[in-house]
Amino acid sequence: MTAFSQGATPVTPTRTTGVTAYGLSEEARSLHWLLTDLVEEVPGVRSVAVVSSDGLLLLSSTPDQPGARGAGGAAEGPRGSTADLATIVAGLGSLTSGAAALMDGGPVKQTMVAMAGGGLFVMTISDGSLLGVHTAPDCDMGVVAYHMALFVGRAGHVLTPELRRELRQSVEAAG
Repeated sequence: MTAFSQGATPVTPTRTTGVTAYGLSEEARSLHWLLTDLVEEVPGVRSVAVVSSDGLLLLSSTPDQPGARGAGGAAEGPRGSTADLATIVAGLGSLTSGAAALMDGGPVKQTMVAMAGGGLFVMTISDGSLLGVHTAPDCDMGVVAYHMALFVGRAGHVLTPELRRELRQSVEAAG
């Protein structure tokens, strides 16, 4: 079953700051818009991935902005791939959830990893999905966390099983 057979309207692919929305439903296009807004509003964002609770990439972006490119002009992400970022986000989410359970800490809300070459932020979305953001080392962590919280607040109520399936199918079709 394709995204088109689930009620999505076929449209010409659009490209905005690394996000491509192929003939998706209004809800899926809204999530793409929210992701684009996060990428465009936050300086230093290198790549973003939304990962389902079972670790599958649902939505991603690699921004085309200053500071997001390395010396060779290539986009800097984990090995330059949002699929790699999705894998890292899923693994880190699982690890921190397990640690929180062992420590009786309750659900994990946010994880932040500061590295010499950048930062990695992971925030839980209400349905169990994860939002991961890879940043440049000089980004403002408070601004990143604020915009991630906005995304999570807006996206959490829309990520239904049907929308997750549509997003997953669009990732597979684009890949």
